[in-house]
This record gives sequence, structure tokens and C-alpha cells, in this order.
Amino acid sequence: MAENDVSQILVGGHRIGIIGLKPVLEGVARELAGRPDEEIKAELMKRLGKSNYIAPAAEAAYAAAFFREYKKSIGEPVPVEHSGALQIKVLGPGCPSCDQLEKELMTVMAELNLSADLDHVRDIKEIACYGVMGSPALVIDGKVVAVGRVPPKSRDLLSAG
Repeated sequence: MAENDVSQILVGGHRIGIIGLKPVLEGVARELAGRPDEEIKAELMKRLGKSNYIAPAAEAAYAAAFFREYKKSIGEPVPVEHSGALQIKVLGPGCPSCDQLEKELMTVMAELNLSADLDHVRDIKEIACYGVMGSPALVIDGKVVAVGRVPPKSRDLLSAG
């Protein structure tokens, strides 16, 4: 994975693109395993601050978001931060069905003028956290609503959310 890959995370309720997140998380997990949380947070800020602008007033929010992503990356449960909008996730490695579901959701969101955070989760470890055994899977506000198929009523699923 290239260091200039961009990952979307929630920071203070806003979706933010972070450059090089995954390699930094992997390096910190390997090098600082078992260290105190504050030391890990400081190292995440130091490493990710090199390639991402972090406003001084937002440092605490970024540190919390980076640490939350770190905990997820090592398989520890973390509370989910919400932006206030509907949270929709497509779980799948990027197969044609996964991509079709993502496109259909975008179309339905546009038709309904629905404000939502849509995320396509391709990371196998993150998908495993949802306990699904097939793809694509559709998750709305943390609840798995479909697995192994593109739901025929995506519009109805979103309207109910």
C-alpha cells in the first residue's frame, strides 16, 4: 500500500481524508505495541502530521480520531463517531456486485436528496468486525441489513433509515 493513499475518517463529526493512514497504523502497531495510550497518540500525531495539515485548534480531535482508527486496526472495539448524517457502508473487496451496490446507493441518495455518509469498506479486517460471511453487505447506522446480494429495494432501505 502506498504512503500517499488517502483514507476517509471522521474527525470531530466531519469526514476527513488522511494521507498515509494505513502504513502509519501498521508501523505504530508493530513498533509501539503495549505502550501507554498517550505515547501511541503522540506518535500517531507526529507521523501523520508530516503529510497532513492539522490545525492547532483541532489537534485533540485528530488525536482522538487517529487513536480510534489505531484501536480498530489492531482489532479492539471502539465507539463509533457519528457525523449526525445517516451512516451507510458497503462491505466488500470491490467485486462487481459491491461496486453495483455502491452506485445504486448513490443514485437513490441523489433521487431522495438524502444526506448520508456512504463508505465502501474494502479492508478484510474491518469487514470481519461486522461478522458478515458474504459480500456485498449493506450496513445502515451500524446495523447489517443485507448480506451476499444487492438488495432489490435499496430505495426502501434508505427511506426507512
